[in-house]
Amino acid sequence: VQHQQYERFEFLAHPPLAAHINYTVEGDWSGAAFLLVAGAIAGPITVKGLQLNSMQADKAVMQALKAAGASIKINEDEIFIGPAKDSAEMDIQLKAFEFDATHCPDLFPPLVALAAVCDGVTTLHGVSRLAHKESDRGLTLQTEFAKLGIRIELNQDTMLVYGGTGIHGAEVFSQHDHRIAMACGIAALSAEGPITITDAEAINKSYTDFFVHLQHLGAKVDLD
Repeated sequence: VQHQQYERFEFLAHPPLAAHINYTVEGDWSGAAFLLVAGAIAGPITVKGLQLNSMQADKAVMQALKAAGASIKINEDEIFIGPAKDSAEMDIQLKAFEFDATHCPDLFPPLVALAAVCDGVTTLHGVSRLAHKESDRGLTLQTEFAKLGIRIELNQDTMLVYGGTGIHGAEVFSQHDHRIAMACGIAALSAEGPITITDAEAINKSYTDFFVHLQHLGAKVDLD
């Protein structure tokens, strides 16, 4: 299935505007967060089109990635993340981190995927913001990542993710939630066996080509 790129829009005013106005829509940090985490755990990759001075709350994913010890290099309009091939950084292990996602709750799914491969116990704050998303994401992340061998504890407004224990191959359920489907897809990049995501088409709500883009980055993805 081919998807339109939506790179340019033209609006016709009535009466016409005195002059044409060109405006470039900035990249989406919410969707890019999954790609940046993918780069940190299975990269390297380069992500373009993001504005570091953006007002989008999910830009804070950069703080979490740095706290986890991810290798990040920023050049003009692109972010290079993940160790360079054949570099001494290839043996760097990501470490557990602490992050307050109260004001950027959509980051919980990609950050859980990140925390799953970090050595130690990661602490994420702001769980109360997750109850009324497409699913109750705190419970959904706990349930689905348990199938992958990752222990998650929920304590009022705090989530503890016990990472570095290995991600198992398994069948998981997106719970009809686009961000849960993408988080499981990212976790699969470092899994010991294949991961099957049921209702993976939930991604169509925000990032229709997510799994196609993972394929382009070199991941083995079978799309049924």
